[in-house]
Amino acid sequence: MTITIYGIKNCDTMKKAFTWLDSHGIAYEFHDYKKLGVSKAKLTAWCQAAGWEKVLNRAGPTFRKQPDEAKENLTQAKAIALMISNPSMIKRPLVETGTALELGFKPERYAEIFTAK
Repeated sequence: MTITIYGIKNCDTMKKAFTWLDSHGIAYEFHDYKKLGVSKAKLTAWCQAAGWEKVLNRAGPTFRKQPDEAKENLTQAKAIALMISNPSMIKRPLVETGTALELGFKPERYAEIFTAK
C-alpha cells in the first residue's frame, strides 16, 4: 500500500499523524501542499470522494479571514478555487492509501485503516 499524507509540515495535527505513523512503522510520502500546491484535478477528486464540505477547512484562520463574499454561497467550484489559492484551507492531514481517503487525524481511525490489514 502506497500512503501519501498531504498537509503542512508545521501543523500540530500533522505532527500527531506523523508520530502515529512513525511509531507504527508505517511508511509514507509527505506532500506539503503549502509549498508544493495541489492540482485542481486532485482537489476535484478529493471533493468527489469525500465532499467539498469536508475537504474545505472552514474552522481554520485562513478561511475565517476571507472576506464575507468569498465565504458566501459556496459551491464545489468556488471551494476548489479558494483551496487552490490558499492551500492552508485544505483539511489536514489528508491521507491517500490508494484505496481510501482519510481526512483529519484520529488515532482510532488510523488504527482501523493501517493495522487491520
